[in-house]
Amino acid sequence: MNALSQTPELGAAYAAVRARSAALSAPLSAEDCQLQSMPEASPAKWHLAHTTWFFETFLLERFEPGFKPFDATFRVLFNSYYQGVGPQHPRAQRGLLSRPTLAEVHAWRRQVDARMQALLEGRGADADCRALLLLGLNHEQQHQELLLTDLKHALSCHPDWPAYVPMPALPDAAEPATLRWLGVPAGIVALGYDADTDGEFHFDNEGPCHDLLLRDFELASRPATCADFQAFITDDGYRRPELWLSLGWDWVQAGRRQAPLYWRDGGRELFSLHGGQPVDGAASIAHLSYFEADAYARWAGARLPTEAEWEHAARHFERRPGDGHFADQGLYQPTGAAAGATTSPQQMFGTVWEWTQSAYAPYPGYRPAAGAVGEYNGKFMCNQLVLRGGSCVTPAGHVRASYRNFFPPEAQWQFSGVRLARDV
Repeated sequence: MNALSQTPELGAAYAAVRARSAALSAPLSAEDCQLQSMPEASPAKWHLAHTTWFFETFLLERFEPGFKPFDATFRVLFNSYYQGVGPQHPRAQRGLLSRPTLAEVHAWRRQVDARMQALLEGRGADADCRALLLLGLNHEQQHQELLLTDLKHALSCHPDWPAYVPMPALPDAAEPATLRWLGVPAGIVALGYDADTDGEFHFDNEGPCHDLLLRDFELASRPATCADFQAFITDDGYRRPELWLSLGWDWVQAGRRQAPLYWRDGGRELFSLHGGQPVDGAASIAHLSYFEADAYARWAGARLPTEAEWEHAARHFERRPGDGHFADQGLYQPTGAAAGATTSPQQMFGTVWEWTQSAYAPYPGYRPAAGAVGEYNGKFMCNQLVLRGGSCVTPAGHVRASYRNFFPPEAQWQFSGVRLARDV
């Protein structure tokens, strides 16, 4: 259940989410916040600005009496992809925006926050205002995750592998979990957002709820670990074309890839937001492309689950979004599942996003929302694959069983892992 939807005081929910973004950027210098290491990533300063742009553009401009923008030029500079709002600064050039300064962006945030609180005091019960507010808060939580994933890529480009924050104190390591296969029954199952079970807020791409026929299948009890993937590497996994999709093999060859992103020294060390760390074999593997996840599954004699199978399993085993490892714990690195008898999947939510084999496509009867906010999800339903479950940099309470993340198959900088499935 989405935590924001259950907060009775919308002003408090707004303040908490906005304060979390500021806290995530607090350890960073202005120079850190300016970094853009690749076209697909954005500077931390841009994330702070764009989320503010969202509230100014979609709520204040619509509902605030006598609305005036903080700075009219920001409407273009920090518009991401909303064609219905107007032109955008090129995505690949966001790191060139030295103006406004980071201090000016924070001043803008403070002004918009004060105006939003005043608006909510007068319009908090308004259904349209509430719906856009919840969308904006969930949108900002998505950008909190992107801020961390994009920052990790940027810091990894520094030869000294600097830490974003120190590694927190960890409990004694538990014995790693053994992979078990869990049977999931077949049948006609309801998939997608259901207001009766999933809480109040959902993104439009999570619905409508619809029925689908599934066959019996088995799901791995935990995500694949670093040790599991190291075995794939040792068995020449990156040098065996029969394991790879054609596009995946082209991707391997073009990049001369031999290991997951952020691994070096023969798989003995990896980069994390806490700096360089030894590879923990028991930890869930992260930063795999879809191509790597698919090749690993084929090597393991299994396959990736479909998104319908994943969601059905999450509901069947009653795996709750609060049972995983999320960003609120301050440990921005995947952990491993603990040993012990288990009759349900471990780490279904949090720790690492899990690739599915499903293309990101509309559900039967899907219609985007009206207006510019309708550009949020629907127009990306092409050349993307679905991931499920959340990760160690996802805010707690943000994901649910019906939540659909999506990335192109070559993407690695997200905390993306793999949970195996197989036919009975």
